[in-house]
Order: sequence, then structure tokens, then C-alpha cells
Amino acid sequence: MDGDECEFSDPELSRSHRGSVASSVSRTQDVLVYLVGDSAVHLCVEGVVSVCVQELGRLVRQPLNITDCDQDAFAFWLCSPLLELQLKPKHQPYKLCRQWQDLLYRFTDASTEDISVDEPCLQYKRNVFYPKAKELQVEDEGVLKLLYEEARLNILENRYPCDPEHWIRLGALSCAIEFGSGLDDYKLIVAVREKKLTSFLPAHVVLGPGGFFSSLRARGSRQGELEQRLLKEYRTLSSTQGSAALFRQYLSTCHKLPYYGCAFFAGEIDKPAQGILHRGGRKSVSVGISLEGVYVMDMKEKHVLLGLRFSELSWDHSYPETEGDSHILWLEFDGEEDGTPVNKLLKIYSKQAELMNGLIEFCVELRSVGNAAVAADMDGDATASQEPAEHTPSSQTQERRSRLRRQSSVMCSRIHTLNTISYVDDGKEIKRLKPKRATSFFTRQAPPTYSTVQVTDSLEQG
Repeated sequence: MDGDECEFSDPELSRSHRGSVASSVSRTQDVLVYLVGDSAVHLCVEGVVSVCVQELGRLVRQPLNITDCDQDAFAFWLCSPLLELQLKPKHQPYKLCRQWQDLLYRFTDASTEDISVDEPCLQYKRNVFYPKAKELQVEDEGVLKLLYEEARLNILENRYPCDPEHWIRLGALSCAIEFGSGLDDYKLIVAVREKKLTSFLPAHVVLGPGGFFSSLRARGSRQGELEQRLLKEYRTLSSTQGSAALFRQYLSTCHKLPYYGCAFFAGEIDKPAQGILHRGGRKSVSVGISLEGVYVMDMKEKHVLLGLRFSELSWDHSYPETEGDSHILWLEFDGEEDGTPVNKLLKIYSKQAELMNGLIEFCVELRSVGNAAVAADMDGDATASQEPAEHTPSSQTQERRSRLRRQSSVMCSRIHTLNTISYVDDGKEIKRLKPKRATSFFTRQAPPTYSTVQVTDSLEQG
């Protein structure tokens, strides 16, 4: 993927032209297809007004030297700070760009002012429907590099929450890819400082709990500690590995994150009632959907709130009944209340609920009709990344430590922090579970118990 093989534009010069599909209706038009990292492929396209994604794919794969066997790894996206949409082969990007403001009004809560200045760019990046198992079979170094650069950006931007053992490993691999794997300690530290630590580790890890407002002394001490951890992990890497092997190691480590490869959507969930007045409110969340399941994440705290494989959930989408109501994506899953097995419902409020519902439906359909061997591989990956490994009965202490470690993991679901609707189905009727109300807010009460009451109104009104 050398410069003479593919014409890449300078990011600073092209930033003002992020409308990748121009509004001109001339016969031949310049089109910029952006890759992750703001580099772009410059294409001359005939009939840009009516050209479809399938034809654009053929044009962009030639300068990138992507073969037919790897073409399914990537897809075209229309992206802006307000909305990201993966396009289908039949879609015509030019026409969708012309409809962009209508799409923003339909699928976002952005203000009229923000919508009026928002402009999409055409991006070529990872296909949501590309299985992890096939990704590890890729041999082409150029393809692996594109996948690596996207995964690295998602790690650094906290789209993929990860535990310390993951981000330190990924940071060391990035150092080896950037500088080579044979540097001595001094040269590596100098190189990392010149490049900045935030080029290898997520910003919230480098800056610490106080972020930019933490003291310079505390931040300097923290960065020194992180540099030593990065150096220690870097030493474990073989100095004889080539770039392709390092790319593959990076992607393989990312595959341990169950939400790797997800499409992300913005939404809100109800906060649990707090205080004597039982005030709640809503919390902003990011919803990731992939071939394997659905993941609800708190991006402020950088951890998973709920992670479910498709075999563990049921879902539905409800439209607003009156003006001012929200679209809702309902997730139903098994749970427990005071020792009683129950069904739990989580409401996700989002204008993008319609998109989420469609993607879940399509992913479930793909899994049901796909090749049995590929489905088995994906199930294996999902199980390995989401479920703890079986422990040998060597000692109770080892099991207890492992359990504590899993509970503190950012990848572990935090169902106890969610405000859900709980109910049971005894075969005759659906019964809602509600906690008994305390007789007084000012007297100390025993922990609340749960009793069953028959629902007389819609569960949605709960």
C-alpha cells in the first residue's frame, strides 16, 4: 500500500472537504473515501449521482490491493459526529448524503443548529457482519493493518472498555508495531515520550481519575508507572516477529472483548430511584450490537452494564404512542429477585431503537441460516470472551480470587445497578414483582422483601 500505488490525500488539506460525495451532478467527479485515521483514497467516479456501494467497493479495493477473498471484511459507512450508518451494497451514497439532515431528525435528538452544520463523510472500515473467526484467517498484511488501525482507535477512544491486562498488552503491541520489537529500555521510553503515552493507552488510563484536572505531580508519577508497565510487557514480545504477526496478535487480544466489531448506538436508560423522594432520571449509554449479542455500556464509567448473547435475550421495539414519547428497545433476560427466578425487562430509550431492532433481527437471521461450522466458531469465541474459564479444584482461595477478579472486570455485567422491570410467568398469568413500600421514611426498616401482584396495566407503564 505504497504512495505510488494509491493516492492518499493529506488530512489537513482534505479536512474541509469531508463531504466525500460532492453535490455536483457532473459525469466524472472526485470522491474521497476515508480510512480510519483521516487518510483517504482519491477516486474519480463516473455517474456519481447513481453509483452504488457495490461499484464503489470495486473501485476502492483496487488501489488498496484488497483481494476478492478479503472484500467482505470491509463495508462503506456514512459517518459524522451525530450518526454512523453502515451502508448496504444497493445503497447510493450520493442520495443518502442529500437526505442526511432528514436522517438526523429521524434518528438523533440533535438540535436544529447542530443538524444544519453536520456533514457526513464516506468511510471504508470494518464490516459489522464479518465474523471474528474469518478475521484471524486473513493473511494479507495490508488488510490486517487496516483492521488493526480501526481496533486501535476504538481502544484509545474508549469505545472498547478493557481491563488493565488488556490495555497494557495492546499498548505494548502498538509500541512494537510503531517502533519495532528490538529496542532497548532507554530508546523505547524516549520513543514513547516523543509520541505521547496517549498514542498507546486510553486517555482515561493515562490521565487518571482526575483527568486533565489532576495535579501535574500525580499525573507525572502515574505516567512514569505506566511507562514501566509498558516496558515490562514490551520485553515479553519476540524480537523476530514481523508486522503481520503483530497485527494478528493485536486483533486476537481485541477478540477477548465481547463487543469487538460492534456497531454502536446512542441511548438512555432509567436510573434506579434514589433518596427518600425516589427520584430517578436517565443515564446516557452506548449500545453495541454485533453478530454475537447486545452490550449496554456506561461510557462515562468505561464499563459494561449489561452483556447478553442472542441466546440469552428476547427483544422488541415499541414506537411512541403520543407526542413526546420515545422509541424504546426492550431487552428481556433471565434474572433473580430475592432468590426467585424472574424475567427482567430493560428499557432503552433511543431514536435509534428502530435501527437497533433491525440490526438485531438481521444478526439473528444470519446466525440461524449461516454455516454451522462458522456459527460454532463464533459461539466458541463468544463463550471464551464472556464466560469465566472452568477452574480446577486446586484450592478454594484460587477460585475466590478469580471470582473477585471477574466481578471487578469492566467486561462484567452490572445488573444490580440497572433499573429493570421484574416479572414472573406461572403459566396462567404474568405477575409483576414490586418491593413492599416502607411504612415510614424516617424509621429504620428491614431489607425489603418482594411479593407478587397482578399487573392491571401495561408493563411499559412501569
